[in-house]
Amino acid sequence: MLCVTTSDIIGREITETLGVVTGNVVQSKHVGRDIMAGFKTIFGGEIRGYTEMLTEAREEALNRAIADAQSQGADAIVNLRFTTSAIMQGASEILAYGTAVKL
Repeated sequence: MLCVTTSDIIGREITETLGVVTGNVVQSKHVGRDIMAGFKTIFGGEIRGYTEMLTEAREEALNRAIADAQSQGADAIVNLRFTTSAIMQGASEILAYGTAVKL
Protein backbone atom coordinates (compact mmCIF):
# COMPACT_ATOMS: atom_id res chain seq x y z
CA MET A 1 0.00 0.00 0.00
CA LEU A 2 1.32 3.40 -0.97
CA CYS A 3 1.43 5.75 2.04
CA VAL A 4 2.45 9.40 1.70
CA THR A 5 2.48 12.46 3.93
CA THR A 6 1.40 14.73 1.07
CA SER A 7 -2.15 15.43 -0.09
CA ASP A 8 -1.46 14.11 -3.59
CA ILE A 9 0.76 11.54 -5.29
CA ILE A 10 2.95 12.86 -8.09
CA GLY A 11 2.15 11.10 -11.35
CA ARG A 12 -1.04 9.51 -10.02
CA GLU A 13 -4.63 10.73 -10.03
CA ILE A 14 -6.83 10.30 -6.98
CA THR A 15 -10.17 9.14 -8.36
CA GLU A 16 -12.07 8.71 -5.09
CA THR A 17 -11.69 9.70 -1.46
CA LEU A 18 -12.88 6.89 0.80
CA GLY A 19 -12.45 8.44 4.24
CA VAL A 20 -10.31 8.61 7.34
CA VAL A 21 -8.24 5.59 8.35
CA THR A 22 -6.63 5.05 11.73
CA GLY A 23 -4.39 2.62 13.52
CA ASN A 24 -3.34 2.92 17.13
CA VAL A 25 -1.24 1.14 19.74
CA VAL A 26 -1.14 1.76 23.47
CA GLN A 27 2.27 0.80 24.79
CA SER A 28 3.25 0.54 28.45
CA LYS A 29 6.69 0.76 29.99
CA HIS A 30 8.61 -2.31 31.11
CA VAL A 31 10.17 -2.37 34.59
CA GLY A 32 13.55 -3.49 33.21
CA ARG A 33 13.52 -0.69 30.65
CA ASP A 34 12.57 1.80 33.37
CA ILE A 35 15.60 0.85 35.47
CA MET A 36 17.95 1.28 32.50
CA ALA A 37 16.21 4.53 31.54
CA GLY A 38 16.83 5.83 35.05
CA PHE A 39 20.56 5.23 34.64
CA LYS A 40 20.55 6.90 31.22
CA THR A 41 18.90 10.02 32.62
CA ILE A 42 21.73 10.29 35.14
CA PHE A 43 24.58 9.70 32.67
CA GLY A 44 22.93 10.93 29.46
CA GLY A 45 22.53 9.22 26.11
CA GLU A 46 19.88 7.51 24.05
CA ILE A 47 17.46 5.22 25.86
CA ARG A 48 17.57 2.41 23.29
CA GLY A 49 14.92 0.29 24.99
CA TYR A 50 12.36 3.08 24.61
CA THR A 51 13.52 3.88 21.07
CA GLU A 52 12.96 0.25 20.05
CA MET A 53 9.61 0.10 21.84
CA LEU A 54 8.33 3.25 20.11
CA THR A 55 9.64 2.15 16.71
CA GLU A 56 7.77 -1.15 17.02
CA ALA A 57 4.61 0.62 18.20
CA ARG A 58 4.79 3.12 15.30
CA GLU A 59 5.18 0.27 12.78
CA GLU A 60 2.21 -1.58 14.28
CA ALA A 61 0.05 1.57 14.25
CA LEU A 62 0.92 2.06 10.55
CA ASN A 63 0.11 -1.60 9.78
CA ARG A 64 -3.29 -1.17 11.46
CA ALA A 65 -4.01 2.00 9.45
CA ILE A 66 -3.08 0.11 6.26
CA ALA A 67 -5.41 -2.75 7.24
CA ASP A 68 -8.19 -0.20 7.79
CA ALA A 69 -7.53 1.30 4.33
CA GLN A 70 -7.49 -2.14 2.70
CA SER A 71 -10.84 -2.98 4.31
CA GLN A 72 -12.25 0.11 2.58
CA GLY A 73 -10.80 -0.94 -0.79
CA ALA A 74 -8.16 1.80 -0.87
CA ASP A 75 -5.11 1.89 -3.11
CA ALA A 76 -3.23 4.43 -1.00
CA ILE A 77 -3.22 6.58 2.13
CA VAL A 78 -2.54 10.30 1.71
CA ASN A 79 -1.89 12.94 4.38
CA LEU A 80 -0.46 10.25 6.67
CA ARG A 81 0.36 11.54 10.14
CA PHE A 82 1.54 10.14 13.47
CA THR A 83 0.76 11.49 16.90
CA THR A 84 1.46 10.39 20.44
CA SER A 85 -0.28 11.02 23.72
CA ALA A 86 0.05 9.91 27.32
CA ILE A 87 -2.87 7.69 28.29
CA MET A 88 -1.85 7.23 31.91
CA GLN A 89 1.39 7.23 33.85
CA GLY A 90 3.64 4.68 32.18
CA ALA A 91 1.52 4.19 29.03
CA SER A 92 1.46 6.07 25.72
CA GLU A 93 -0.64 5.85 22.59
CA ILE A 94 0.76 6.11 19.08
CA LEU A 95 -1.85 6.92 16.46
CA ALA A 96 -1.36 6.75 12.69
CA TYR A 97 -4.07 8.43 10.62
CA GLY A 98 -4.67 9.61 7.10
CA THR A 99 -7.11 9.56 4.20
CA ALA A 100 -7.83 6.39 2.22
CA VAL A 101 -8.06 6.97 -1.54
CA LYS A 102 -8.56 5.11 -4.81
CA LEU A 103 -6.10 5.80 -7.61
